[in-house]
Amino acid sequence: MIALRALGALLTYPRAELIAALPEIGDVVGACPELGAREKERLGALLTELSERDPYELEERYVELFDRTRALSLHLFEHVHGDSRERGQAMVDLQSIYRRAGFELVSNELPDYLPAMLEFLSCRPLAEARDMLGDCAHVLRVIGQRLLTDGSRYAAAFDALLAIASQPGLDWSAAPRREEHADNLDEEWMEAPAFGPGAPAGGAPPMRRGGEAPLRYMPRRTR
Repeated sequence: MIALRALGALLTYPRAELIAALPEIGDVVGACPELGAREKERLGALLTELSERDPYELEERYVELFDRTRALSLHLFEHVHGDSRERGQAMVDLQSIYRRAGFELVSNELPDYLPAMLEFLSCRPLAEARDMLGDCAHVLRVIGQRLLTDGSRYAAAFDALLAIASQPGLDWSAAPRREEHADNLDEEWMEAPAFGPGAPAGGAPPMRRGGEAPLRYMPRRTR
């Protein structure tokens, strides 16, 4: 499941190292049997955009999307607990799970950071990866759908994750036509919260499935 590591890399800050690795990432996702032709085509459009656009523009847009817009946060508990006390306890519980499994996060990462989970899952059997992705599929779908409505090609990465998890994908009929995509996207999303009053329609429900235990995460293996 090295494709999960590739997708996780695409969701990280677009440093020069990531841009240099885009051809290799393209080869990995192109060879992934769990992805269909449409998913690969949309990921290809994202890869092309990342490789051709100005690096400073890419960096600025990434920060606006994932760092400054809570509704698009890549820290998945943000969509469940917000800033409540429950989130802190959930972090502690996740950290304990990681350590019992023999994994440690690097010092600047939180347990619920999506790319870290994907890097771990890339080393796990497909059935286990699908189970864990299925636990958070509703959150992935909400973030992906918001990106899609926003006109961002990053939505393709979330659609691909849902496909690997054998979950229903995004509603691509909601995607704006490229020629109608306005330049004021930052203004549209800047103030959108992830939860509570003013949250976008279709906000993420509590991260539980069937009333059972919350989503399990596994972090990056220390090298």
